[in-house]
Amino acid sequence: MKPFVSNILLAVVWAFASGEVSLASLVVGFVLGYLALGLLRPVVGQSSYFRKVGQVVGFVLFYLWEVILANLRVAYDVLTPTYHMRPGVVAIPLDAETDLEITLLANLITLTPGSLSLAVSDDRKVLYVHEMFIDDVDEVRRQIKSGYERRVLEVLR
Repeated sequence: MKPFVSNILLAVVWAFASGEVSLASLVVGFVLGYLALGLLRPVVGQSSYFRKVGQVVGFVLFYLWEVILANLRVAYDVLTPTYHMRPGVVAIPLDAETDLEITLLANLITLTPGSLSLAVSDDRKVLYVHEMFIDDVDEVRRQIKSGYERRVLEVLR
């Protein structure tokens, strides 16, 4: 049985055994199931599941941090009397190839305050992004490539 399915089953069993089937008990059951499966790895065998869960958790934490920073930067610019905006459009060369990878990357960029995905080139090699704060175009490119895109590709591949 796949580790993910086993983990889900362990979470459901935990929720019923605890007498409270709720989101909180399912999350606790999922975490406990993950830990139990991790301890049983030498017996059950190696799986990429454990690496992927770590990557997904790391990506979620990274993205939440980026959203918090972007919100603070936009709020600061709105609340101060002088504007610090230096808007512009940046072309980001893509390593993402599939529709899912490109769509997820573009949507995550758009959901981050101060940035908006505008278009993908016809050959799907370039993503055009409008940024509210551009100090250095190469730095914006590097942040998106080494931050968002790298992590999206790690999780999806």
